[in-house]
Amino acid sequence: MTAAVFFGCAFVAFGPALALYIFTIATEPLRIIFLIIGAFFWLVSLLLSSFIWFMAATLTDNKDEPRQRDLLIFGVLISVLIQEVFRFAYYKLLKKSSEGLKSINPGEKAPSMRLLAYVSGLGFGIMSGVFSFVNTLSDSLGPGTVGIHGDPPQFFLNSAFMTLVIILLHMFWGIVFFDGCEKKKWYTLLVVLLTHLLVSALTFISPYSGLNLVLAYIILVLTGIWAFFVSGGSCRSLKLCLLCQDKDSLLFNQRSR
Repeated sequence: MTAAVFFGCAFVAFGPALALYIFTIATEPLRIIFLIIGAFFWLVSLLLSSFIWFMAATLTDNKDEPRQRDLLIFGVLISVLIQEVFRFAYYKLLKKSSEGLKSINPGEKAPSMRLLAYVSGLGFGIMSGVFSFVNTLSDSLGPGTVGIHGDPPQFFLNSAFMTLVIILLHMFWGIVFFDGCEKKKWYTLLVVLLTHLLVSALTFISPYSGLNLVLAYIILVLTGIWAFFVSGGSCRSLKLCLLCQDKDSLLFNQRSR
């Protein structure tokens, strides 16, 4: 039973991201590189936010439960802010590298910023999902039975679905964020930051896991629709895609814009 829970939750959390990687990224070495760099940027942001939280916890040196909760909230706030700062830094790096590639090889088509936004966002999401869920996933192998003392028995499944939300949201946030930077719509960056903070705050209401999942998936759907239209999608292209008649897939045949 524990093995079934482990593999089931693992595929729920990482299955869609794995499928996206296999069908849209694995065939192109350059996309793999950008994905890995995006994951590395997220790791560096985690390292920096962890250092700040550790310093704050050391300076306060208070074991009271309210103080520990305040430190946890502070850590989440700092982590989200730093992640978005590193997302912006990664955008600047990609912008410079794209311009440099064009100047060196004028005849070579550089990857479009929309494609890079998708790849980098997926890199952020995969690494975030791995770090947020890997310890919980390892505990699902046992020993012990979740819910035997009255705790929610769907803890692992709820955690898997929340991890899936975070991974996909990072992908959508990357698309919307890069588009805002390209068009200098700075309010878009603020919306990304606020929705990121909101989804992170939903994890604090874990006893009501059904509520936080519903709210998180509502945000996911709305952000996904926004990212779809921002990346050049339309109702017509969606219909062609569903009917397998799209000859100019947004993920496979990106053109420089």
